[in-house]
Amino acid sequence: ITCTMCVLQSLMVAKAKEELDQEILDREEEKQRYLTERVPPVLIDGLSLTELQRLCQELHAKIDLVDEERYDIEAKVSLNSCEIKDLNIKVLDLRGKFKRPNLRRVRVSADAILRSLLGSKHKVSMDLRANLKSVKKEDTEKVKRPVEDSDWRKNVEAMSGMEGRKKMFDAAKGATQ
Repeated sequence: ITCTMCVLQSLMVAKAKEELDQEILDREEEKQRYLTERVPPVLIDGLSLTELQRLCQELHAKIDLVDEERYDIEAKVSLNSCEIKDLNIKVLDLRGKFKRPNLRRVRVSADAILRSLLGSKHKVSMDLRANLKSVKKEDTEKVKRPVEDSDWRKNVEAMSGMEGRKKMFDAAKGATQ
């Protein structure tokens, strides 16, 4: 398996090298074609000295124009590259300094949780109160102790000691029977 991987890898590298060489040749041909279209050949045979000077001045003026355009383009490129660097630095700063906000507790009903888990297609209603144990009010009223004395001090004195505990035991026994 490793040999086939090596063969495939070497074939891919060879193909990439061929394509790179072809691309370089295509660029050179495109450059030559562009230059022949834009810059006609200079014919200097049979020209006098004044005509040669005028031709040199024209070429010099064209060179100045091309240099100005090149300078403007280079300035734009450098400005854009500086702007790209600044934006990249800002992005890195924002990534590094990002703080997670404090999360707040949100009360969500059981129906909303089920809807989010199951999707909006399923309409599931879950009544949590139905599963709770029901307590009857009658049971709570029976548990109340009868008050024998209206004064609490007499009640405390009556319940103190063994006699009071016996009364409570007898009262509890009588309520169950």
